[in-house]
Amino acid sequence: MNLPFPIAEEPDQEALEKGRLLFAGETEFLKGVVAMSGLPAPDRIEVCFAGRSNVGKSTLINALTGRRGLARASNTPGRTQEINFFTAGENHYLVDLPGYGFANAPVAVVEKWQTLLKQYLSGRPSLRRAFVLIDARHGVKPVDEEIMTLLDQSAVTFQCVLTKADKVKEKDRVRVLKQVRERLSKHPAAFPEIVLTSSEKGDGIPTLRAIIASLV
Repeated sequence: MNLPFPIAEEPDQEALEKGRLLFAGETEFLKGVVAMSGLPAPDRIEVCFAGRSNVGKSTLINALTGRRGLARASNTPGRTQEINFFTAGENHYLVDLPGYGFANAPVAVVEKWQTLLKQYLSGRPSLRRAFVLIDARHGVKPVDEEIMTLLDQSAVTFQCVLTKADKVKEKDRVRVLKQVRERLSKHPAAFPEIVLTSSEKGDGIPTLRAIIASLV
């Protein structure tokens, strides 16, 4: 039987507080990595964020950390080819993967980045979960399927985070959720819960913080 992929319910107070405390501490940009040799030591619990260009990934990371300018947003698809590491508290890394769906990037650049991404996902022992961001207005697109398949192959558990949920009417949301659930059901690495977020309104941010804080 396929998993129904329900919307994640709001965690209990203890979990919410744990998430709040994790992101209430110092969150700093550590480094941008362009080769495996540049990766920091895998000595912290690590989560990464993946999403096609302009899905709202930088905005979500900024909302999670409460630091508006921490992750830099770019309006040019495929502009950032680095894997960006941020420290959160004393024990966590937040990892911002470059936006995929490279409309304006040369083929050689795309191939280099894809190779690095595959190496990172396959060989990172401290990586606990990937969060795949999907625009709630559009649902899963073919480029999203590519990253999900890569996560399946790398045996990395990923959780779908719908962004910009405040921009969708209720009737459209039902349709998009149905499409997202159908697509996720085909991916063995998909975690059986969806997180609905709006960085602008703050919806789902405490829930996502609590989920990250709960990973050990």
